[in-house]
Amino acid sequence: MQAVISNGRSRLEAFVTSVPFERFIIAVILINAVTLGLETVPWAMDRFGPLLITLDHAALAIFVVEISLKLIAMGLRFFGRAWNIFDLTIVLVSLAPATEGFAVLRAFRILRVLRLMTMLPSMRSVVEAMLRAIPGMGSVVALLALVFYVFSVMATKLFAASFPEWFGSIGASLYSLFQVMTLESWSMGIVRPVMEVYPHAWVFFVPFILMTTFAVLNLFIAIIVNAMTESHVDEAAAQAEQSHADHATLVGEIRELRRELQSLRARLPEPTPEAAGQNESRAD
Repeated sequence: MQAVISNGRSRLEAFVTSVPFERFIIAVILINAVTLGLETVPWAMDRFGPLLITLDHAALAIFVVEISLKLIAMGLRFFGRAWNIFDLTIVLVSLAPATEGFAVLRAFRILRVLRLMTMLPSMRSVVEAMLRAIPGMGSVVALLALVFYVFSVMATKLFAASFPEWFGSIGASLYSLFQVMTLESWSMGIVRPVMEVYPHAWVFFVPFILMTTFAVLNLFIAIIVNAMTESHVDEAAAQAEQSHADHATLVGEIRELRRELQSLRARLPEPTPEAAGQNESRAD
């Protein structure tokens, strides 16, 4: 009985992880993304509102069935993969009742589109690389925070008297310098008005922009690129190791077959001289 159950789970797991089934789920995700977008369009809801709601419920039902089949097939192994937990969380959020207290959660239904990351290996590798880069970003974030704190204190001391709305406190200075770092209206909006009162203020702002925008932020890009490279290298190494394991298994099976053939040959009786002569005469 246990063998039958195990065999059934293996077949079910092979089905839910097969390429056709995954392509079907990807198609459902894309269709559901379109319907959720159309639900925000008034004229679409006026004309096709019931149809869009029906398609949304059908997509959710398919996702529930998919997750249920994976739970049955994999058992506790389902929770051993972070992407499965991510899918389960999104489906559970989508199942929140449409009451006033859960209205915000219902708005998160569009998060179902993020399931494309779990279905497409290329997206999955990019996300995994970004997650791998997070520890390395910690030191860069600490450096950036230190630079911001130092320059915020300096800006508050230098410009608070004339521009209290921008540099009246450390908090205001932090926000103003963040705007300068993003290069959003930094020149005409902040720096040039400050330079009209303090002509040498460029000595403060130019080094700040060079250190943050062109130096520290590029470190984030470097860390992400390095993490993606390491991810691709690890993936290639895993594929090579799997290929080597498959090759070793195939070689072992071939050797085992050769041993069985040799064993069968050893068990066969040797032909007698009379039988050998008869075989030669038949050949003639």
